[in-house]
Amino acid sequence: MQTDTFSDIFPLFDAADSETLEWLLSVAVERDYPPGRAVLMEDAWGNAVYFIVSGWVKVRHIRGQDAITLAVLSQGDFFGEMAILDESPRSTDVVAYTPVRLLSIPAQRFIQFLFKDSQLHHRMLQLMVRRLRKANQRSQMRQEAPAVRIARVLVSLADTYGSATDTGVEICNLPDQDVADLSSVSEDESVKVMDKLREKGWIEVNEKEHTMTIVNTKQMQQLAGGR
Repeated sequence: MQTDTFSDIFPLFDAADSETLEWLLSVAVERDYPPGRAVLMEDAWGNAVYFIVSGWVKVRHIRGQDAITLAVLSQGDFFGEMAILDESPRSTDVVAYTPVRLLSIPAQRFIQFLFKDSQLHHRMLQLMVRRLRKANQRSQMRQEAPAVRIARVLVSLADTYGSATDTGVEICNLPDQDVADLSSVSEDESVKVMDKLREKGWIEVNEKEHTMTIVNTKQMQQLAGGR
């Protein structure tokens, strides 16, 4: 991958110089994963950071026989950084929703890269703090109605990873249980709300392409704001 393409896809690196990026990409490994494949297994020791070139993945935690979806990530994002920074086993696993292409960078090389570029080190910390803030916001919104919680999740995914189309903003079509996990609602509540959103024409689902389009973005944003 060319350095300019890499920095375009991953805003984290848009201020890094080309020489540094070439050094980083020289040790990166590109891999493709089919839908349903586990990219990382829970409790595996962190030996790399993974950057999403294309596709969608979910981050989940296994509790007994249940898998709880914690986050959904797509192009331009990354994962695996926490396990290498605190040198401990991963607390989650990552599974591909769609065909996914990833770049993996060995842990030690990535740490070297962070300390070579103080600006990048600062930006990485900012992104990690932003993720923690989002997690806190999720825990705080449990007092909201299920429809508001679900709208916030969908709007957030659209704002962060969505692709503009002629009909609206396209994201991955998430299973009802994953929507429920991300919104902290029951699966029954998730099914009812998603069905209602489809009936209203605010979202459209393409089962064949595994996509969801937020058609009425204004109404969805208003719902997400609790209005």
